[in-house]
Amino acid sequence: MKNYFESPFRGKLLSEQVTNPNIVVGEYSYYSGYYHGHSFDDCARYLPPDRNDVDKLIIGSYCSIGSGAAFIMCGNQGHRHDWISSFPFFYMQEEPAFHGSINAYEAAGDTVVGNDVWIGAEAMVMPGVKIGHGAVIGSRALVTKDVAPYTIVGGNPAKEIRKRFPGEEIQLLLEMEWWNWPKSLLEQAMPLLCDGNVKALYDFFLKHHS
Repeated sequence: MKNYFESPFRGKLLSEQVTNPNIVVGEYSYYSGYYHGHSFDDCARYLPPDRNDVDKLIIGSYCSIGSGAAFIMCGNQGHRHDWISSFPFFYMQEEPAFHGSINAYEAAGDTVVGNDVWIGAEAMVMPGVKIGHGAVIGSRALVTKDVAPYTIVGGNPAKEIRKRFPGEEIQLLLEMEWWNWPKSLLEQAMPLLCDGNVKALYDFFLKHHS
């Protein structure tokens, strides 16, 4: 089977890959999937494209997603761990013994990835998780809980490693929302975005948003 990607050194914009209407993507976010060979559609597991009553995968702008990242969708997929059996009898109605079963499906809510999020290779995000703006998800992390903005997490299950910036600077970044700026302003701010001086970017923000 032909690799969807031509090179491990260049990803493709999600907007050019995604065909599933239940995946909503922002500007410039990309998936670099050369080492797994498939488009981003296959990263959203168990997400039917032909239904509009299911949880959605929503990804913001300027996100970077590594090869083999996976988003587990479809709620609990018919498995109830609080019942005696977690087996999905309801979905095997061809077996007469299962006719009295109950649909165990429970939605988890949309899975939401904020803006400017970096998700490492083969990380797995569980149903209904919300990942804040500017977060970093380590390679092969298993994300079972929400991730706060500008937080680096890793491991199985994923735990906080550290914040990317001090708390007051994170608040400034969330106030600025640079990912929503017009391209003309981004062009002027690019040297600041490619630097770690949050307060300098904030001064620029105040000057141009007064």
